[in-house]
Amino acid sequence: MTLGPAPVLALLVGIFHVSLYVLIRGRAGQRLPILVLAAFLGAWAGDAVAGRLDVDTLRIGDFRLIGASVLAWVGIIAAALLAVLGDREPRPPMDVGP
Repeated sequence: MTLGPAPVLALLVGIFHVSLYVLIRGRAGQRLPILVLAAFLGAWAGDAVAGRLDVDTLRIGDFRLIGASVLAWVGIIAAALLAVLGDREPRPPMDVGP
């Protein structure tokens, strides 16, 4: 069984875009592994979707870079939003007086 170039290039694209996200935002904290995983899976899926739609404006061999980059950012944004929404502490119940 051989490993094709798509997962390796998807990992590189995902790490690049997460690095760009951290550069823009300033920090990632403990969410960094989740962001890298989301970007990797997004980039890999983006390559597959762009291949299915026959969108290949910028390619590295058989790897479609634009589709991979777009879905990597979708994965990063989704992971960041889920992390922000999950960090909320429950509010104490409001005390309604007589």
